[in-house]
Amino acid sequence: MRQQGSQGTGWKLAVGLIVALSGVAAGQGMKDVEAVAKERGLSAADLLAAAKTYTPSGMKDEYVIFSSGGHSGQVFVIGVPSMRLLRTIAVFTPEPWQGWGYGVGNDILAEGNVNGKPNLWGDTHHPAISETKGDYDGEFLFINDKINARIAVIDLRDFETKQIVKNPLTVSDHGGAFVTPDTEYVIEGAQYAVPLGFDYAPISEYKDKYRGSVTMWKFDRKAGRIDKSQSFALELPPYWQDLADSGKLASEGFFFLNSLNTEMATGGIESKQPPFEAGVSRNATDYLHIVNWHKAEQAFKDGKAEMIKGFPVLRIQTLIDEGILFLTPEPRSPHGVDVAPKGDFIVVAGKLDPHVSVYSIDKIKKAIADKKYSGSDDYGIPVLDFDAVIEAQVELGLGPLHTQFGPDGYAYTSLFLDSAVARWTLGGSYGAGTPEPDWTLVSKTSVHYNVGHIGAAEGDTVSPDGKYLVAFNKWSVDRFLHPGPLLAQNFQLIDISAQGTTMPVIYDMPIGIGEPHYAQIIKADKLKPWSVYPEVGWDPHKQAIDPMAPKPKQERIERKDGLVEIYGTAVRSHFTPEHVTVKQGDRVVWRITNVERAVDAIHGFAIPAYNINLSLEPGETAKIEFVADVPGTFPFYCSEFCSALHLEMMGYLMVEPN
Repeated sequence: MRQQGSQGTGWKLAVGLIVALSGVAAGQGMKDVEAVAKERGLSAADLLAAAKTYTPSGMKDEYVIFSSGGHSGQVFVIGVPSMRLLRTIAVFTPEPWQGWGYGVGNDILAEGNVNGKPNLWGDTHHPAISETKGDYDGEFLFINDKINARIAVIDLRDFETKQIVKNPLTVSDHGGAFVTPDTEYVIEGAQYAVPLGFDYAPISEYKDKYRGSVTMWKFDRKAGRIDKSQSFALELPPYWQDLADSGKLASEGFFFLNSLNTEMATGGIESKQPPFEAGVSRNATDYLHIVNWHKAEQAFKDGKAEMIKGFPVLRIQTLIDEGILFLTPEPRSPHGVDVAPKGDFIVVAGKLDPHVSVYSIDKIKKAIADKKYSGSDDYGIPVLDFDAVIEAQVELGLGPLHTQFGPDGYAYTSLFLDSAVARWTLGGSYGAGTPEPDWTLVSKTSVHYNVGHIGAAEGDTVSPDGKYLVAFNKWSVDRFLHPGPLLAQNFQLIDISAQGTTMPVIYDMPIGIGEPHYAQIIKADKLKPWSVYPEVGWDPHKQAIDPMAPKPKQERIERKDGLVEIYGTAVRSHFTPEHVTVKQGDRVVWRITNVERAVDAIHGFAIPAYNINLSLEPGETAKIEFVADVPGTFPFYCSEFCSALHLEMMGYLMVEPN
């Protein structure tokens, strides 16, 4: 129960801290703080949390969260410790403020369309920041689309999506996006088994014709794009592959992939089979996939892949023959697989087991070398003996899901059923950093409610920062103003700066935009975003100057054989040209450049009836194309407030009827 009022040393210390931080006179300041605290019923813990998280206007956040946007199909950018939403990055779903899908980015968004039908939404789950030597470098961000099995590339110089690639083998992914230590590859693990290429096959042929997969998308850092021609996939058994994590340092060259439904259950209550929720949870264990991606890369380069739907795939037998893929038992219904900072331990959390299981990479390598197998699966893949590869099991509580790491030998695991975050100690070379014994539960902090993933500051890199951890909670019942039956998610900021049992929640942030899943938290000073584009006429989707970009005094309208090309500019507070007349049925290509060079001098460009709205940042050029099939008079205007004469920044598109 919360203790209220001015009783107790802790309360007065908290008031004193706020007064000191505010820089106001101590006498009057303390009285003011005490009065507000009493009026609102705030405890000492509340005041201390406020002091830790309050970020005055003009003060910058120390860390930045890149969070998946769930059903919104986007990425959210959030400051820490303020927990302020700084930006939504448009990715898989049209977004009008940025003009994404409303004039720009249409060709990128079209990747993955089926028979000409547009994909109008995505389900983003797992963002991954690009890495150098296993540490975030702040250059690129990758994110998956679970519903359509797509991967997007976001350039963090301007926080815009540059590329979307569609997986040709599967229609759902969950084990992505994850990157290898130098971002050589972006790893995308499929989720639900389908025939490769998702052709039709009856469910009765599940074991023979359905398959899982994991795709290694080659990333060209210089181009800032995935290189499809150098990418390949691995065929896997028809288990449901889940989350992945790449090895680093001691485990560099490997990656690890969870699975569930090793039962190969096919569901179907109507056919008197157990429903999926029961059928996929009958086995006592599932399989951790251990992949030597260095060997896989070599096998691909040696021409050992088979083309399926025009995409190179290393088949299961090749993976066995080349020593690429091994399995080992893991707790059933696992979710998180997470590699410790030194790469020496791999932590797996199984939702239906109260333990986290810790595997040793040294023991894994030795078991592979010694062929220490307990058998093979139905497809002939060697299964490493569990006792030969396990290092420890730590009992934490109900529903363990996902683990992050601190800099001091602590690990943190979300407990879905307990609605808590557990702090526990690693062993081995990490043990010297903590006063508690190795492999021991230290404390739990309750969160509200049903936590899924968690994110610690740089907590999945070779050099975790500690200090902050965020719980990404699925429920927010009774936490905020009730906005009707559909409730917000709840991001809770936890202070993990102190050792031992102290680990308080210090901020609640409602997320009422989709269902976020996972996030990564990077030190803000690693990001080097542009304030304006490098030069006037910059095409952000090519990240280069567009030689066709209109410049001042080059504005014009060209007409030829039903094609009208408009070269225009935008500057406070007018467009050039302001009058454009075309004939019904003309194909219109409209190029427009924002010639401003001042920070935040943004212009919009909106045309009614034609579903067009652009955001033009300083220096940016864009090209839109449409058929003038609706006759009439259409005022176009600047849709982004830009100056005192913003309302006057307009023009007329006049479409003459036939």
